[in-house]
Formats: sequence, C-alpha cells, structure tokens
Amino acid sequence: MAMTMAVFLLCAFTAAAVVVGGPSLAESDKILKLPGQPPVGFQQFSGYVTLDSKRKRALFYYFVEAEIDPVSKPLVLWLNGGPGCSSLGVGAFSENGPFRPNGQGLVRNEYSWNTEANMLYLETPVGVGFSYDSSNSSGYEVVTDAITARDNLVFLHKWFLKFPQYQQRDLFITGESYAGHYIPQLAELMVHFNKNKKLFNLKGIALGNPVLEYATDLNSRAEYFWSHGLISDSTYKLFTSSCNYSRYVSEYYRDSVSPICSKVYTQVSRETSRFVDKYDVTLDVCIPSVLSQSKIISPQQVTERVDVCVEDETVNYLNRRDVRRALHARLVGVRKWEVCSNILNYELLNIELPTINIVGSLIKEGIRVLVYSGDQDSVIPLMGSRALVHRLATQMGLETTVPYRVWFEGQQVGGWTQEYGNIFSFATVRGASHEAPFSQPERSLVLFRSFLKGNPLPESF
Repeated sequence: MAMTMAVFLLCAFTAAAVVVGGPSLAESDKILKLPGQPPVGFQQFSGYVTLDSKRKRALFYYFVEAEIDPVSKPLVLWLNGGPGCSSLGVGAFSENGPFRPNGQGLVRNEYSWNTEANMLYLETPVGVGFSYDSSNSSGYEVVTDAITARDNLVFLHKWFLKFPQYQQRDLFITGESYAGHYIPQLAELMVHFNKNKKLFNLKGIALGNPVLEYATDLNSRAEYFWSHGLISDSTYKLFTSSCNYSRYVSEYYRDSVSPICSKVYTQVSRETSRFVDKYDVTLDVCIPSVLSQSKIISPQQVTERVDVCVEDETVNYLNRRDVRRALHARLVGVRKWEVCSNILNYELLNIELPTINIVGSLIKEGIRVLVYSGDQDSVIPLMGSRALVHRLATQMGLETTVPYRVWFEGQQVGGWTQEYGNIFSFATVRGASHEAPFSQPERSLVLFRSFLKGNPLPESF
C-alpha cells in the first residue's frame, strides 16, 4: 500500500516540478516583521503550499531559519497532535518557537529550538489553523491518517521547490501527542518514496508523549493516576479490571458506552477532579486552552476543563488582522483562527491503528528514533511509552548501549534515559507536562540538541 502510494506520488511530483519551482517563490513568503516583534537576525517565512490546485486545498506553514549559521544547521519539521491542533499556535508560539505572545507584542523565547536548527511548523491536516479547503463549502470530508500522511508528503516536496537550498539538508521530524501517528506514517512514506527517487534526507524522528499503541498508552493512565494519588485503591482496581481506559475510548467513539464503563469513568473523573489539569498534574489550573490537545485522547476532557485564565494571548495575537497580513495568512471557511479545529472531520477510530511497528521499520532503515515523555503528563504517561520502547527494542534484538540512568541540564537532573543499539532511545523530561518544551524549555532544548547531534544525554553537570 505504501509503495503504491509512493509510486503514485512520484508521478505527481514529477509533473508538479514542471510548473512549480525557483528560489523566487520563497521571497513572496518572507516575513518582513511580525507585529510587536523584537529585533532578530534570522529570516522568517510563512504562507501556503497548495496540495491540489484543482480543489484548492492548501497547508499553511511557518518557517524560521536558525539564529546562527543556518547554512550549516539541519532542517526540522515540527507537528502537533490532536488530531486537529495547530503547530503554529501550540508548537511555534507556545512551545519551542522564537517568540511568545505577551500583551500587544512578542517576547523572545531564549530556549527556542531555532538556536540549533532551521524550524518548519506545519498546520496539518487541511482544516487546521490557517490551512484550508476552499472547495468544501458544505463541510469537510472525513480525513484519515493515510490522507494526512499523503498530504504532508506532498507538502514537503512542494516546499522544497520553494526552498531548494534545504532539499539535501539533514532532515529531522519532531512533534508530540497524536503526532505519534503523523510522524511515523509520514516517515514511512518518505522511505518508500526514496527507493524510487532520493528526495528526503531523513535522519531521525523524535516523538514527545506520543500515541504509539493506544491500548498500552491509554491504559497506563490508571497506574499514573494511582501512583500520583489521583485515584483511590478501589477505583484503581475498577479501572484496571472492570473497564480500562482504551475500552472506554473505543466504546465512546462507537456511541456504545456500556453501563460498567460509564460507572467506572464517572468514578475516575470525580476522584481526579476537574480542577486538576491532566496534561500536567502538578501545575495549578490556570493553563491556557492553547495547550489542549485532547480531541481523541481525552474525549470528555474538553467539557471538564476549568480555564480560569482571563485570555489566551496566542489566540488573540493570531486573530489580529495585522498579524494575519504579516503571516500572509487567510481565513477560509471560518470566522477566526482556532487552536484546535472545529471543522476538521477526522476518522477518530484511527487512534486504534498501531504505529510502534512502523517505528521498528524506520529503525531497520537506519533512522534514529527518540521517544521522550514529560513525566507530569497523565494523558500519555511515561509508563506506557517506556514499556513500548523496551518491548520493541527487545523484539528487534537491540542491545542496551546506554543503561537506564539520569541525565543533567546544568546542575539539575533533567530526567532519565535509556538507549538501545545507538539508534533507539527513551528519555523522560523531569517536571515537564504533555507539552515538554512549554513547561520545561531549557531541559527540552538540551534533549533536542543531543538528539540532533546523535549524542547521549549529559550524564554529569
């Protein structure tokens, strides 16, 4: 299936190259200056890549070159999850981009990932953020993982036609949450495509608190809740024996929640409390809605959230007309930019498709893989991710090359890590939430830097 798709796309790409190309295309996307932006020495670009000119489907991107010597730095694609949440609003403006909205302007993020790489943020799938399908006046068609992977592959090819100087650059793909589906599936297509025509210089992928195998990932929530004192012993027993979380989610999206699952989940919700943010169980409740990525993973959590913050500065900033003009962005079929799309019609049961097996196939192709976990996240807890990594490493016969140990950021423990075969690694980010670069920016930058260089995480300060 993937090979057939790759051959089809190869033909499409060859045809597209005839009519699209040239370095001048990038100039029209250059950002002169964002409103309220402090002075910087690096270039920024944003705009659209049309996927299908006949149907007028387009994906929106934001690209920031590395602060120092961008010619020598790799290219990194960042994807947020959801599915349906914005890499622009969450990734770029709340996590690891160069700026954070503050009042009427922007302030520098001193731990921006563009200190280490050229960062490309993509609003995907079509219907997310500023990305659009102008042919769908009656509503968006159902989008699947397969469609998303295909569109992302087409985007990257056409983006390289705008920025040909980056085509041979070392490429890494990073992201979090449901990007545990997006990234491996995209990388798999890239590998198959390269067997016909070498285009993508993919070196590695990094997956933060990712959905890789939904039963393991979701069911580890019970252990996390119990070990952190969020639920009682009796509720933990019910949550692991009568109705685990993966069963509840499967029933919920099939509109067939059983009485026992309804009872168990009601009890879990009552004890964990709606005044505790499940993405960071130790943080106080004032968490901007911009960090919510619970479209599939936590189907009822959106209605349970208590947002005591007066305003969401990222949402306000990206809905300003002068900001949209500076970004070359348009609102198509929506009245305002949203953090997580309200118009995207995603095939929710795709969450049941495992991607951990794809991770294994990528490792066999020589692509480095990092799975990391913010250890304060109960949505996709570290227990499930660590178990999946260890199980896959064992199945593949990968020897432990870095034993489980602490790693350091400065003079403090940054987390714990283990590495297999010098190609596959797991790491926790101590004190980090579901969105690790937001809650622990300095530690996340150390993790990112080590990943790009292929070095083990620091074992001393």
